[in-house]
Amino acid sequence: MSALPARRAGTLAFAAQGYVLTTILASLPVVRDRYGISEDQLTYAVLGVLLAAVAGSGLADLLSRRPGGSRVALAAGLFGIAVTLPLVALAPVFLAAVGAFALYGIALGMVDAGTNMQGVAVQRAAGRPLMASFHAGWSAGAIVGALVCSATVMWLPYDPVMLVFLPGVLVALGAGWIELRDGLRTDARAVGSDERRAADGEHAGTAPAAPIPWGPLLVLGVALLAFYAADNAAQTWGSLYVDSTLDAAAWLGPLTLAAYLVTAFVPRLFGDAAVRRWGRVRVVRTASLVAAAGLGVVVAAPGAGVALVGFALAGAGLGLGAPLCFAAAGALDPDNADAVVARLNVFNYGGTLLGAVLVGVVSGFSSLRVGFLIPIALVLVITTLSGRFAVHDDAEAARREREVIA
Repeated sequence: MSALPARRAGTLAFAAQGYVLTTILASLPVVRDRYGISEDQLTYAVLGVLLAAVAGSGLADLLSRRPGGSRVALAAGLFGIAVTLPLVALAPVFLAAVGAFALYGIALGMVDAGTNMQGVAVQRAAGRPLMASFHAGWSAGAIVGALVCSATVMWLPYDPVMLVFLPGVLVALGAGWIELRDGLRTDARAVGSDERRAADGEHAGTAPAAPIPWGPLLVLGVALLAFYAADNAAQTWGSLYVDSTLDAAAWLGPLTLAAYLVTAFVPRLFGDAAVRRWGRVRVVRTASLVAAAGLGVVVAAPGAGVALVGFALAGAGLGLGAPLCFAAAGALDPDNADAVVARLNVFNYGGTLLGAVLVGVVSGFSSLRVGFLIPIALVLVITTLSGRFAVHDDAEAARREREVIA
């Protein structure tokens, strides 16, 4: 069976997730003004979405073990987004908005886990690296979302209904339907894999399956946490930083986010080829240094124009973080990839906590300029860990050698 329909469905799911999430993040200044809340209250609301997303990710893990596998889990999450977006758009008071955002967070977590599970499964079925291109789909959707917000923020009404959120309903519904129709049916493959492992165990006298490779997985986890911390800091607080700290025009906030997303998109188009040519160690080290330099420009920026350049440079460095980590996880234990990906995805939320919440908390005591020092420090941690990614290059080489021998 060709993996092409599943690849298209997965790419659309990534794109839908990027579009909807970015329209929400780019609209945070409008959300703040609509309900008359402080940045501290907005920070706690973001934390609530994060905690709900953790629960959603766990729910996706449970659904992926049932008939339909991660295909059904991902489609269910997309349908959940389509249902909860109108609740977010219509919430008349802040308390109702918090509840609506929590429900959205559950669906978001399901989609976050489901997209990466499907991506790793489709990549394995295709027999070649694809994760960077899947995440490029996310970037493409996010760019569209940021541009839509930038073009409409000055004239589109946000009270009593935040109209900018409503197109996301159709986007999520369409992506969910296509995923349900064309997504890879991972449950059938998992059953076959379990049966093969059981047969091998009976033949060799060793029934237990291979354990999770926690050592190299933890290295990936720390890197993923740091990448997501910097990425979420840029996406969650970038618009507010330009709007509040640098006192720029309202349309420049979403445009700055769009610049970050565009430059994160470009390396994802070529990331798979770069890893094949230079290996993960060089790619990770170079990307982390570029990201740290860009965030440094953001912190030192005297105005919105310089900050835009800094966010663009940071995007170029951070764009390959998540796809490199998830692709490496899939290479560690291909027959147990869903379990490895599910465990790695937990670090995503640790990074989101640091980037989306801790930066906001620090800015509450000082300023967002000071808050952006946190992701710089975390990205430099990745630079020091980059040599450890040789473990994952070796795992990939060993897997290919086994396939050639077989």
